[in-house]
Amino acid sequence: MKAIYHDQFGPPDVLELRDLDPPTAGPGEVLVEVHAAGVNPGDRHAIRGVPYAARLIGYGLTKPKQRVPGIDLAGRIAAVGQGVTRFELGDEVFGWATGTFAQYATASQHSLEPKPGRLTFEQAAAVPTAGFAALQALRNVGQTEAGHHVLVIGASGGVGTFAVQIAKAFGAEVTGVAGTRNIELVRSAGADRVIDYSVEDFTRSDDRYDQVIDLVGHARLSVASRVLTTGGTYVVVGGQNPDSITGMGRFATAVVLSPILRRRIRPLFSKPSHDDLSALARLLESGKVLPVIDATYDLNGVVDALRYVEAGHTRGKVVLTI
Repeated sequence: MKAIYHDQFGPPDVLELRDLDPPTAGPGEVLVEVHAAGVNPGDRHAIRGVPYAARLIGYGLTKPKQRVPGIDLAGRIAAVGQGVTRFELGDEVFGWATGTFAQYATASQHSLEPKPGRLTFEQAAAVPTAGFAALQALRNVGQTEAGHHVLVIGASGGVGTFAVQIAKAFGAEVTGVAGTRNIELVRSAGADRVIDYSVEDFTRSDDRYDQVIDLVGHARLSVASRVLTTGGTYVVVGGQNPDSITGMGRFATAVVLSPILRRRIRPLFSKPSHDDLSALARLLESGKVLPVIDATYDLNGVVDALRYVEAGHTRGKVVLTI
């Protein structure tokens, strides 16, 4: 099979397109013929081996343990391992797997869901990591409900476009913060109001929000959290420095400041969950949420795709077609 491969940590240029033997599905696993793979900032971190503390607990100390990058995919079941009961050959699926920047990848049967029929493979591959972060930030941490007013900072990005749509699906009123060129994109995603950060500083406004989903991390938490209603929640999702030792500086600040300021400031520690993937699938099937895709690349363009994601200006998601 064709696959993207790296045997050292470094910038995207360390990646090579190689011919490899396809992986084999073990007990409880399936082999997926990959049709599309989502590209996430986390893929960049794994390829570079940052934050450095992650090398001790997963990436590999001096060389990558996982030589084929990528975790998000959409494709068809090509083989099933012993004990698999949820899928059969040919089923169309999406979710998380190991080494998705390749023509074949293995996954636990519980880390996949049937692909919503209304989505293309490219759209479905854009969902798992970004959609999951948005869902957990709003529902699990922010406890968003109908009638709440939600502010999404960084509303035009991969997680942001999902957060706007999911908050609206929950019945919330949504205000998005984005740059001038992305105002219409965020509005088309369903935002009731869009703040152009180059014109207006939301921290100086008299408006108050029940939940703030901060995907960017440019605003000081002590200042930005003033826009919360009494009992509201400021959810810190972005703004970490992955090139630091732990990559958790802004999360730590949230934990320290929350009791001092007497405001509910919470970091999002996102963790894969089959139930949440199912919830996302239902939202997608209902048509209330639709992935926004900025750009697609093939395997030969993976370096350009990662550089584009690294630049931090994507409008929605970047996807590899395989």
